[in-house]
Amino acid sequence: MGPVDCHCHLAAPEFQEDVEDVLEEAKQAKVLALVVVAEHSGEFERIIQLSERYPGFVFSCLGVHPVQKLPTGHERSVTLKDLDEALPLIELHKDCLLAIGEVGLDFTPRFASTDEQKEEQRQVLIRQIQLAKQLHLPLNVHSRSAGRPAINLLKEQGAERVLLHAFDGKRSVAMEGVKAGYFFSIPPSIIRSEQKQKLVKQLPLESICLETDSPALGPEKQVRNEPKNIFIAAEYIAKIKGISVEEVIDVTTQNALKLFPRLKIFLWK
Repeated sequence: MGPVDCHCHLAAPEFQEDVEDVLEEAKQAKVLALVVVAEHSGEFERIIQLSERYPGFVFSCLGVHPVQKLPTGHERSVTLKDLDEALPLIELHKDCLLAIGEVGLDFTPRFASTDEQKEEQRQVLIRQIQLAKQLHLPLNVHSRSAGRPAINLLKEQGAERVLLHAFDGKRSVAMEGVKAGYFFSIPPSIIRSEQKQKLVKQLPLESICLETDSPALGPEKQVRNEPKNIFIAAEYIAKIKGISVEEVIDVTTQNALKLFPRLKIFLWK
């Protein structure tokens, strides 16, 4: 079996022109599945359409990200109103979703400089954790500059199936996530990130998944990342762990199947 890209943004404007080519190249490279996440309700329809056009290859996650991009390009911290607008659409598509995501906390000072903004992010996340539990779906989680608060909140709320994508927190905090049974996905940017390299050294392979976060977090800064680059992450993990790339792909794909129970059903429908 090939690798699973557990977190990518194929509804992003960067893929507007050539998403079919990008998907074709990922298929040719023998990527098994792409898990496409949303950041806001404006992307939901496009993600559902992609999953309908590429059944058994593209899988949908819908959710509301802690940082919302405005049409002007300006970014701001999420509000409960953003979530309220998204919930009816999530409800509408709930049967074809792989997970709820991308959800989480982002305490980067330029987005969440006040306690009120952080609290509203928490409330938005709590409601999406509850929704995921109600729908028996996993969570695809963002936790930039908020590793400990995100893991603590997920545990408090009883979240069970959790993927922490591109985790930027301390290794000791990540290990609390491992103890809770959470998975951590690693992007190709590991080749230029000392923090990610140290994280992988510490994490057991049984807790690792692969992702690209395309179009972000590629092997080169400022260059559009694509799902086919998933192999770069696998190769670097293999190098750190002193094992074969095949073993990394095999174990991380098994982890993805554990994390996303519907993946097995949707893949071999």
